[in-house]
Parts: sequence; C-alpha cells; structure tokens
Amino acid sequence: MANSFFDPGEQRAEKVKALFTQISARYDLMNDVQIFGLHRYWKRHLVRLAKGRPGNRALDLCCGTGDIAIALTRRGAQVAGVDFSVKMLEEANHKATTDHHPSSGQDPGPRFFCGDALRVPFADNTFDIVTVGYGLRNLPSWEAGLREMQRVAKPGGRLLALEFGKPSAPLWRSIYFGYLRWVVPSMGRVLTGSREAYSYILESLTHYPDQQEVASKMRALGLVEVRVVDLLGGVMSINYAEKKVEK
Repeated sequence: MANSFFDPGEQRAEKVKALFTQISARYDLMNDVQIFGLHRYWKRHLVRLAKGRPGNRALDLCCGTGDIAIALTRRGAQVAGVDFSVKMLEEANHKATTDHHPSSGQDPGPRFFCGDALRVPFADNTFDIVTVGYGLRNLPSWEAGLREMQRVAKPGGRLLALEFGKPSAPLWRSIYFGYLRWVVPSMGRVLTGSREAYSYILESLTHYPDQQEVASKMRALGLVEVRVVDLLGGVMSINYAEKKVEK
C-alpha cells in the first residue's frame, strides 16, 4: 500500500508540507531517537566540508528546524534558511533565538524565510555556500533542486547535500532498508503519533537515486570538484560540488 504522504505527481509539495507540519514539534526528538543522535555528527561534518568563514554568505535550503543554518552561523557566515513549512520555521527561529553563538561582528543568528526550494527569492550568483539537509529527496524534482542551488551559488561556491543514502553492500543495504521499513515507523507512531509520517522515509528513498547518481547529475550540470562522502557505510551521504569559475 502506498504511503499517504508520498505523491510523485503535482500534489507532492502539499503532501510533504502536511507531513512536516504534523511532526514539527517532535521532529528533533525523533531524529535523535531513530538514528541515535548521529544526525548531529553528520550535519557537523557537512558544515566542516562547507568551510564557512566570516564574510561568507550561505543559504540552507529545506532548513527544517535550523541545525545546519545555525551551525554555519557559528562559523561566521551570514546565513539565510528557507523552508516551506511555517511550523518548522517556528521551531528553527526558537532554536536560533535560545541557542545561538554569534561570531564577532556578525548577525546573532540566521534569518529564516518561508519559501519554495525550487524558486528561492535570491538572485543568481549570491552565495558562497549552498546546503540542503534531508531535502532534495522531498522535492517534486530533485534535479531542479540542484539546478536552483547552482543558480544562486557564486562561481567557486560550494554546494553540499546531506541525504539518506543507498549502501552498495547488498547485506548492509537489506538490513538498513529493513530498519526503515519496520523499526522507524514504529518509533514514529510512539513518539509523534504517526506511523505513516515515518514510513514515508523508505517510500521516498525508493524513488530517489543513490548518491553516485546524484554525483553524476552534478557533473552533468557542469559542477566541478564533485565527490561523495559516504557515512556509516553509505546509510547517509554527503554530495559535494563546486560551481565552475569561468575563465
């Protein structure tokens, strides 16, 4: 039976928005429980790879409750976070207000905007860093999401996408998918009251390419320095690329 939150058609965005609105209050708790808090390490790893520093401008798409945006701010970057869920942005604003670590001479925290990751309200060639954490998989078109990231990045800008991966080892992949199929939805039912919201993860991942295919698309778009960082045997991955500097 198909997941009620997954729709590969025109209603995709509205259904995903409904999902995150429903689970926003316990989103962080569920992340800590379902992957044993490892998401915090993986987000820090992404931020290190982004090499943010004072003076950089950064955009975090599908920013959710703001972890990556806040971490980039702590590195001194001026950060904008964009998400289409008002409820998730409320959580992000609360977190940024109560737990920010402003750098000298920088704004006290990221600025969050409600918007569409496929049509962000920023000009071409604006950001030194463009990130997305657990977001490309949820877009109506992940390829269009990459193109939008490329559009708003400056020449030489870094693009990074953290996402559920697909391990290449068959046995490990089977164990991992079994965990997503049976264990995670049960946790979701207990902690958020919705099994469907967390069975959505595997459903959406089934329709999303593996990390090497994402890397191939990055190369096809003309991005350079493309690489894949596998985490926990490919259970999670970071796709990294840079926007080409035209000579």
